[in-house]
Amino acid sequence: MNAPKGGIILVKSAYIHIPFCEHICHYCDFNKVFLEGQPVNEYLISLGQEMKHRVSASEKLDTIFVGGGTPTSLDAGQLDTLCESITTHLPFEKGEFTFEANPGDLTQDKLRVLKDHGVNRLSFGVQSFNDDLLKGIGRTHKSKDVYTSVENAQKVGFSNISIDLIYSLPRQTEEDFQDTLTKALDLDLPHYSAYSLIVEPKTVFYNLMRKGKLSLPSQDQEAAMYEILIETMEKYGINQYEISNFAKPGFESKHNLVYWDNNEYYGLGAGAHGYINGVRYSNYGPLKKYMDPISEGSLPTIQEHGVTKAEMMEEEMFLGLRKVEGVSKTIFQQKFGSSIESVFGPSIEEMDKRGLLSVNEEWVALTKQGRFLGNEVFQSFLGVI
Repeated sequence: MNAPKGGIILVKSAYIHIPFCEHICHYCDFNKVFLEGQPVNEYLISLGQEMKHRVSASEKLDTIFVGGGTPTSLDAGQLDTLCESITTHLPFEKGEFTFEANPGDLTQDKLRVLKDHGVNRLSFGVQSFNDDLLKGIGRTHKSKDVYTSVENAQKVGFSNISIDLIYSLPRQTEEDFQDTLTKALDLDLPHYSAYSLIVEPKTVFYNLMRKGKLSLPSQDQEAAMYEILIETMEKYGINQYEISNFAKPGFESKHNLVYWDNNEYYGLGAGAHGYINGVRYSNYGPLKKYMDPISEGSLPTIQEHGVTKAEMMEEEMFLGLRKVEGVSKTIFQQKFGSSIESVFGPSIEEMDKRGLLSVNEEWVALTKQGRFLGNEVFQSFLGVI
């Protein structure tokens, strides 16, 4: 937990949203727009102004994560402008500085811009090494682009590289996912994320599903793929530290751990969400609605929610239990002034009896079986206070 100072939590992380994409993937429900014809330069100016006015300069940030959209759809000059804004307006000197990227997007010029501005971690949205599946989910890169992008990044000096994969894709088989995993792990990278496909409203896949035109693997096949994921990562010596994330020792995502540790962070950019001083907030998503308040000297916040103590304790459980180490009883007591047993005793006992939770003197954690039924466990902590 970040230590309180004068009653205010020290915020050590910032998420920055770049909403531009050169294409829209069939599964994506993030705030994004086609890059062509958009006021990119004006957006970057507005984003710099939001950084300046929203972020306190008094405390140093430990992590910055630039996501999207596709941050690397910006050209080298625009990336330079963005990074210059970040280094000018955010109190960040050293720590974990991540950019999301699409395979094939990062030219040598772009890579050098990022490296020169202190970016030290790249996260590539690979999703699959099967070109047919990539085409079927609306991706425009091919598997060969992954190898080229990783090699080019390493040549420029990036060593902390992560790749994202998705499983339970339309028409994907267990054998295909095993092949993708093997190819990904043969790259010998320090970090991997792998998520099961969730069909979200307002996506191409959602519309196809409503029409009965989306052929997805069964729940049993999805569970089998997750089992393959855990076993293959273990075989390659890559430690699972969160339900969907795996890393060599010391390469866990420090930024994402801020979310799972239920700590606070700035959310900057159109559609971004943040959590500051006990208030969760979200920004306007449409570019004009985001930029207009900033041009008038205001913040682009559309919604705020003061998180109650009960909600904070629930969040501590369903976010913290995503981590393999689980929720610390000591930190829970420090944060809330109550023992975890006094608040959630019956729920913990029930999940323990069912073999879904492991409980010792310091930690409450999901068992391996519990990781397969995580949502059911998380649900057991909601609405019980």
